[in-house]
Amino acid sequence: MDGDRREPDYRFSLANERTLLAWVRTALALDAAGLGVIRFAPPLGGSAGRELVGAILVLLGAATAWSGYRRFLATDRAIRAGDPIPAHAAPRVLAAALAAISVAILVLLSADWLG
Repeated sequence: MDGDRREPDYRFSLANERTLLAWVRTALALDAAGLGVIRFAPPLGGSAGRELVGAILVLLGAATAWSGYRRFLATDRAIRAGDPIPAHAAPRVLAAALAAISVAILVLLSADWLG
C-alpha cells in the first residue's frame, strides 16, 4: 500500500459506494426510459422524433454511469488523502439535460397536436 494513502473510516467508503450505486440506478432508469420511448411512445415530431429522444436518453444514461464512476474515484481519493470532497458538475449537467429533454418533448408533442 502507498505511504500517502490511508484507510479511511469504512462508513465514508460505504457511503461513497452507495452514492455510486445511486448513479448507476439513475443511469439504468435513463436507459430503460430511452428504450421505452423508442418502443412505446407515440410519434414525436415526425418519423424519427421518438428514436432521437430515446437515443438521447440512452446516451445520457451512459454519460451518467461514467460520471458517477468518475465522481466515486475522485471522492475516494479525497477521503483517503483527507482532502475536501471535490465539486462535480455531473448533477448540474444531468438536471439541465433532463430539463432540456422535457422541453423538447413538449415542443414535439405540441407540434404533433397542432399539425
